[in-house]
Amino acid sequence: MEVRPGLRETWQLVRGSDLRLRDVVNTLDGRRLGVVNDLELDLVSGRILALVVPGPGRFLGLFGRDTEYIIPWERIRKIGSDVILVEMPALAELPLR
Repeated sequence: MEVRPGLRETWQLVRGSDLRLRDVVNTLDGRRLGVVNDLELDLVSGRILALVVPGPGRFLGLFGRDTEYIIPWERIRKIGSDVILVEMPALAELPLR
């Protein structure tokens, strides 16, 4: 692989299980969306495609409505030790499953 001068690849490995139960906060409005309940994976490439967060009225995906918010990986801005910052449009515009 050729690396252009001044550019470096930075790899940070994290387990999928380490992402679960982290708070997800929308940086556009400061709203807490919930905690990561599941991940959508591309089985061919092994990449994470999206985070799945239980919708309103659900606790860890166990109780309440069958709504889940799907947050595309490209919308993640920062993964911290206890919170994941995402940049998402208004809550009403989030894709639901």
